[in-house]
Amino acid sequence: MKRMFSATCIIFISISVQANVRLPAIIGSHMVLQQQTMVTIWGWCDPGEKIKIRVGWDTNLYSASGSSAAKWKVQLATPLAGGPYTISIDGNNKILLEDVMIGEVWVCSGQSNMEMSVNWGLPYEAEASKATNSKIRFFHIPKTTSEFPQDDVKAKWVVCNPDDMKNFSATGYFFGKKLHENLNVPVGLINASWGGTPADTWTPKELIVTDTVLKRAAASLKTANGWPIEPGLAYNAMIYPVINFSIAGTIWYQGESNVGNASTYTTLFTTMINSWRKAWQKEFPFYFVQIAPFAGYGDNSSSAFLREAQTRALSLSKTGMVLTADLVDNINDIHPKMKMEVGERLANLALGETYARKDVVYKIPMYKNMQVQKNKIRIWVTNAEKGLVSKGSLTEFFIAGEDQNFVAAEAKIEGNSLVVWHNNVSRPTAVRYGFRNAAMLKLYNKEGVPVNLFRTDEWPVQIEVKKK
Repeated sequence: MKRMFSATCIIFISISVQANVRLPAIIGSHMVLQQQTMVTIWGWCDPGEKIKIRVGWDTNLYSASGSSAAKWKVQLATPLAGGPYTISIDGNNKILLEDVMIGEVWVCSGQSNMEMSVNWGLPYEAEASKATNSKIRFFHIPKTTSEFPQDDVKAKWVVCNPDDMKNFSATGYFFGKKLHENLNVPVGLINASWGGTPADTWTPKELIVTDTVLKRAAASLKTANGWPIEPGLAYNAMIYPVINFSIAGTIWYQGESNVGNASTYTTLFTTMINSWRKAWQKEFPFYFVQIAPFAGYGDNSSSAFLREAQTRALSLSKTGMVLTADLVDNINDIHPKMKMEVGERLANLALGETYARKDVVYKIPMYKNMQVQKNKIRIWVTNAEKGLVSKGSLTEFFIAGEDQNFVAAEAKIEGNSLVVWHNNVSRPTAVRYGFRNAAMLKLYNKEGVPVNLFRTDEWPVQIEVKKK
């Protein structure tokens, strides 16, 4: 019997699978690119893949090739503010970015007071209802952590509209709105904020763990439910993914979670600022908000030392600070609701410093020097050439002799100086102003800018509030 054999022919076909060109979320339709600078457009593709880029504001053809790591990038020059433009990217596939604006781009970061939006119960529903503005764009980075630096985030650019405005940083929105109104250019706002977070988690981990002082301070932070405290976790996931995106500068509202480490905050804060600037390869302006008074810190001056540490960070170039101690509506609420005023003060700072506008008043009156005059001390401050004014009675002044025992003092304005005394302190040595946790300050220069807290001493003494 003959056996029948059936032969099956198996044919292997080699198919070359080509990956699509991809972009990070920060590069998308409706984005704002920084004007008059070199910006980077980047993404992922096959190694060796040829990429061609055309932009709507010039006739150049830009090209790139995929690296061995399957990445590509192109740098191109942006014009003066304007738009909308398109950007086309051709490789194995084609991507068309539409409604791209050229203008000013700012990062808005920090903890809850930067994160707070109208949806937190802020009194800006009327503002939100009319917040339709094609010249303001939002990029809202979600709360994310990572042990290692990440290349991308899950977010997208949106045109300012009532619904998205109500979920966006109110401080950031009012900052951007005032910039747009005064500069008449599109404004892009990148929100990377997370309530409760200490500055440690926004700083690259290696910069903290290799510094004995910062490492010890970070280790002393209290464990929290709902936000990270470990060094680098928020930086890796929420800042690092956008460091290739050109920006004008950063606004920052944070510090409450570092009150317990006030003595090391200046070092931590300036380390963080420098690390961001190094990552962006640009010494961009960094403007921040001094934390507000809050009774919940206790009846002493622990948070005043943090506000002083923030003030000392101004020694770093291209930094600036705005105050909030006169804006508190409830001393028992760590979240003051007057975010419009904070955003507009930050905008005034940027308009004056970054954009060289001469028609804005923003410089904070600061302690300059003192002189003992018999049983009184005279204080001079800067940025008060036209004089000082108090909105209400002059309070929050304390005076001490060599015993370092501070007592509530009397004070009187004389031009751009202050005279401070107490009848029972015959040989005064030092004065402090606003150096309490719950100190709401009402002393201004004639232009309406509040005077910063100060102390004329370097004593490690906290001002205790005596119970009646």
